[in-house]
Amino acid sequence: MSPHDQHPDTSERAHQVLVVGGGNGGLSVAGRLRRAGVTDIAVIEPSQTHFYKPLFSHVAAGTARAREAVRAQADVIPHGVAWIPDAVTSVDPQNRRVHLASGDTVRYEQLILSPGIRNDWDAVPGLDQAMKSPHGASNYEFGLARKASQLLRSVRSGTVVFVQAPGPASCAGAAQKPMYQACAYWRAMNVLHDIHVVLLVPSPTIFGIPEIDAELQRSIDEYDIDVRTGTLLHEVDAENRTVVFGGDGGERKQLHYDLLLAEPPQKAPEWIRASGLADDDGFVAVDPHTLRSTVHPEIWGLGDAAGTTNSKSGGALRKQTKVLAENLSAVLDGREPASSYDGYGVCPFTVTRSTAVFAEFDDQRRLQPTLWRSSYRESRMNWIIDRRIFPQVYWHLILQGRA
Repeated sequence: MSPHDQHPDTSERAHQVLVVGGGNGGLSVAGRLRRAGVTDIAVIEPSQTHFYKPLFSHVAAGTARAREAVRAQADVIPHGVAWIPDAVTSVDPQNRRVHLASGDTVRYEQLILSPGIRNDWDAVPGLDQAMKSPHGASNYEFGLARKASQLLRSVRSGTVVFVQAPGPASCAGAAQKPMYQACAYWRAMNVLHDIHVVLLVPSPTIFGIPEIDAELQRSIDEYDIDVRTGTLLHEVDAENRTVVFGGDGGERKQLHYDLLLAEPPQKAPEWIRASGLADDDGFVAVDPHTLRSTVHPEIWGLGDAAGTTNSKSGGALRKQTKVLAENLSAVLDGREPASSYDGYGVCPFTVTRSTAVFAEFDDQRRLQPTLWRSSYRESRMNWIIDRRIFPQVYWHLILQGRA
């Protein structure tokens, strides 16, 4: 039987290491553990399709084809790792069991929770309806990113509103990426001067790190973007195409839009809290350095679903999976976990259709460049890495636990 085949239902399944979530983090850590010699690993993931989500911004902006961001889930499962195509409904940590939507249960010795984060479109009244209308899109879901590509290319005048949601969010700054690329396109089409581009940002500055703020501000000034910092989206009227926005508890304003490109508020999967594994915000309660549960030592948290102190991003996952694999391998060998995650996060900003800024930083919002010292400055090489190199590294190395 292939390791990707489902086991017969004649008895309850059991695995030494069980991973919840078949995205970036779940597959990468499974691949790392398999390469470290762990032979009994299974990944629970209901989706039949795997997405490389960092490309969604390029898809939305028209600088990548949608098919580049998609693979069949069966084709990206690490070699030697079993796949359970089902969804988790709860965890029973006392009995070391995971309950599935199908009604099955799976036992485990060690459990890694990497189910990601959920888009909460209903958190803002009218936002879901706006996304379903002809005038709303997003780069945070595959179908909406494809829709955004068509809509952004068709704009020749009017008001286009981009919205960055408050945290916790997965790569929250990614809401800005299609905006800069769209502005570069509109400038090339000689229509930018007829378009009022508005960006709603919840933070006091455009990003929160002075060096990155300065790099992005140059593009903001160049494109004449109307940035409203310290601003939240409170309500959307999809029929009349208006947004209500303002500071938290402050004066609220209304603005008509011709196109709305929004990042949704986000939240942890609800079953984490219901299973007694959550911190105050609903994410898996873990030691932010070892990634081990603070409640149950045989459980680990990873990525967007983990209650860590870092900015949630795919780049953070690359370091987290290495630390977690080393620590879990140590535990399986009867040793104490000694590897420590340093809070690293990264957000590449494509500020034109051929250049990018790399924001690499720790959980104290201090620059932490790994490529080269000045990688936070706009360059063509940053764009090549983000657009051309990273997708290949992801598909061929990261998902197999090789990078």
